[in-house]
Amino acid sequence: MKFMLLIHQGTTPIPGSDAWDALSDDEKNGVYAAYQAVNQTPGFTPGQQLGGPDAATTVRAENGTPQVREGAIEDPLAGYGFFEADDREAAIALAAKIPAASMGGAVEVRPFVG
Repeated sequence: MKFMLLIHQGTTPIPGSDAWDALSDDEKNGVYAAYQAVNQTPGFTPGQQLGGPDAATTVRAENGTPQVREGAIEDPLAGYGFFEADDREAAIALAAKIPAASMGGAVEVRPFVG
């Protein structure tokens, strides 16, 4: 089965932020090591980090006409990856290893259809 892992940053500290700077070097190195381990997991294909909510544009359609608003939807995405696994439980186990899942964000696991 193939899954998409959608990383919601939430309050997870990101490099360049005050919250990130407040982390110890060991904590920062732990985050980097965790992402490296996830990226090296067989069957996992990392995506790209996404720009912040301030760089987003939200589009909805009303009667076929685009309604555009600057900014992201609530709880914007920070990144994504793809994971080929035997089952949903394996995808959940990998998602739990993504630092955002334990540092104030969440990871949404969605199976591909078909």
